[in-house]
Amino acid sequence: MRLRQKLWNPYLLVFISSACVMIIELVASRLIAPRIGVSLYTWTSVIGVVLAGTSLGNYIGGRLSDRYASMGLLGIVYTLASLATLLALWLNNDLHTFRLPINVPMIVWIVLYIAALFLLPSIILGCVSPIVVKLSLTDLERSGTTVGKIYAWSAAGSIAGTFLAGFYLIAQFGTKATFLGVSAALLLLGIWFLLDRSWRRSAARVALTLSLFGAGVYGLSAGGFLGQDCRVETNYFCINVQETQRDERTVYELLLDRLVHSYTDLDDPMYLVYGYEKTYAALVAPIMEAKPDLAAFFIGGGGYTFPRYLRALSPDSRLVVSEIDPGVTEAAHRWLGLPRDTDIETHNVDARGYLMWYAQPDSFDVVFGDAFDDYSVPYHLTTLEFSQLVDTVLTEDGIYLANIIDAGPSGDFFRAFVATQQEVFEHVVVIPSTSGWRESARSTFVVASSHQPIDTARLPEGYDVLGEEELAEYMGAAPYVLLTDDYVPVDNLMVPVVEASFAAASLEPEVAARVRQYAVIGGAGLGVVLLGVGGWRLLRKRA
Repeated sequence: MRLRQKLWNPYLLVFISSACVMIIELVASRLIAPRIGVSLYTWTSVIGVVLAGTSLGNYIGGRLSDRYASMGLLGIVYTLASLATLLALWLNNDLHTFRLPINVPMIVWIVLYIAALFLLPSIILGCVSPIVVKLSLTDLERSGTTVGKIYAWSAAGSIAGTFLAGFYLIAQFGTKATFLGVSAALLLLGIWFLLDRSWRRSAARVALTLSLFGAGVYGLSAGGFLGQDCRVETNYFCINVQETQRDERTVYELLLDRLVHSYTDLDDPMYLVYGYEKTYAALVAPIMEAKPDLAAFFIGGGGYTFPRYLRALSPDSRLVVSEIDPGVTEAAHRWLGLPRDTDIETHNVDARGYLMWYAQPDSFDVVFGDAFDDYSVPYHLTTLEFSQLVDTVLTEDGIYLANIIDAGPSGDFFRAFVATQQEVFEHVVVIPSTSGWRESARSTFVVASSHQPIDTARLPEGYDVLGEEELAEYMGAAPYVLLTDDYVPVDNLMVPVVEASFAAASLEPEVAARVRQYAVIGGAGLGVVLLGVGGWRLLRKRA
């Protein structure tokens, strides 16, 4: 079609295609966060899978372009990319409950999970550039310039897609709407290149394409797959707040991505659920008796459970919270009982940045660390340099209380974190949340560090401090590393905890049945495609 030829712009095409690839890559990390968390392993897997898919797509696209390069082929590629993007939304909802019937390492499972979702759209979009190059090479003497421009525009598209997704689309529209937007944009390109001189063929192609896309969107909607997983979705977390029952009272739990971070009783700020919170309360009690107007700094706000507790207990205290995500603070205001006019001072910046740039030396009596979980550990808050920074802002008799999670049988992160604190503070004590922590695959510990002896006399019944000999024995049971800004393999140290969580899940019978059905349907569909391709090639040979 003449109009299409006049509007043909290879640079714009590769720009859009590369931008879509990067948007998918950025959105992928947020899309999977409520399912399998966010860590170095998930990011590595997403980047690796998308790069692998794009590379394979480049190869396949090159082979296809040598034999079938045409506007129609581009239309087919864009349409398939659109449908494959919709497929990822479906699989992310139906596949996350599936576990392989054999034990595989957690890292392997994460790679397989992400590949099942995002490898296919990456492969198809990777086919675009070679086809565009083939269609653009009309002058061999300028082939280097043409190819160079195409790849330059492709890189520019990747940059634009990265910034657009990271700074605007996800926060403005959410992950699923962004994914649908990418799918719709690819569909429009597919329709454009499927148009033909014959209006009948064009109408039939458009009708078929729209029908497939409409059926896909309808299926996702009918299955509830387009529903919001998050009450609020931010650049950091998928935030949910829901009502539940604890100790025969109604409380509200805050979920960030896939984990519960706090429980809040709106009518009773003194109510504490987690063992580490009760340990915090026992360790800070003698300090508050000596200093009713104590100054405390909180690394992470979460549901603001403990800041509200301290405010109710000590109205004259100075409480400063560093919560990097403004959405979490807003959730605490809207649903978790944090008054809008509270005098709890909140800074929506990274805790390390606040302590470096704004905190004065000897300005806090207590620093509370509550930013760690078993799927996402901000590694820069675990290092020797950070502990030295905390020591700088603490008063002479101040105390640093950190809540960490590890697997007792391995204790790799436990040992590394405690050893790092011992490099900075003269007194370091550890209080496990359970007596059977040595056999538990996931236990919570409070690590208390100070230059003065730590008063543990008020710990609740059942919460015991590890004795010096017991702690030394456990520390010496296996090698450990010192965590520094230069070497901080926290994600690697936490592998046993995450693997235990994955091993705890099983392949449910109804899920297994669905997987078998999907395998049969997918196999039948693949067979039809292969038969169709084989028949088409046979007819071409006979012709």
